[in-house]
Amino acid sequence: MPSLLPPFLALLCFGAPAPALRAARTEAAAAEEEPWCPYKVLAEGSAGGRLCFRTPARGFQCSARACRAHRSPGGALVANVLRNGSVLLQWGPPRPAAGLRGFALNCSWDGTYTRFPCDSVELGAACRDYLLPEAHGSVRYRLCLQPRVAPPRPAPPAHCVEFRVEPAAMRDIVVAMTAVGGTICVMLVFICLLVAYITENLMSPAAAAPRRA
Repeated sequence: MPSLLPPFLALLCFGAPAPALRAARTEAAAAEEEPWCPYKVLAEGSAGGRLCFRTPARGFQCSARACRAHRSPGGALVANVLRNGSVLLQWGPPRPAAGLRGFALNCSWDGTYTRFPCDSVELGAACRDYLLPEAHGSVRYRLCLQPRVAPPRPAPPAHCVEFRVEPAAMRDIVVAMTAVGGTICVMLVFICLLVAYITENLMSPAAAAPRRA
């Protein structure tokens, strides 16, 4: 009678790791879908920055009412200028992606006579977007994203996008003025009613005349 030990050992060696391998692949796919984005903000004139982490804004789409999209030549880098003054940058993985170590984001803006640098950012290889929380209105920005690869591979070309953050739309100003005007009208009506009440009840001749015995 043949022994069942060799098939049993083969089953243990080759059949058992399959669920564990599938679970590892599932965890890797989940990590790839929503990784943490490590980054450092390097202020102008500083040697280093503090390491921070942010969650990616996956699935974000720029709607015409909420933002305006500006694309670099070729469309690899997109700057979504939001109405609240912030800018969400989005980009895809570089080609080829072998040896990718991260990204360097350089920022500058136009002054009256010259171009001024602003804070630069170092991002991890898993990052695919970055949020500029505040941008000055009526200023033209230039942002360049440079992939960083391990030597001796040559670095891919940088992708640059330029945009201008427009000030608040006139309709927003009109809405704000309308709201303020409505508040002032309500206050004026209240003051008029209060003056009428005082005139009618406290300063009338009947209330001012002395009582007869």
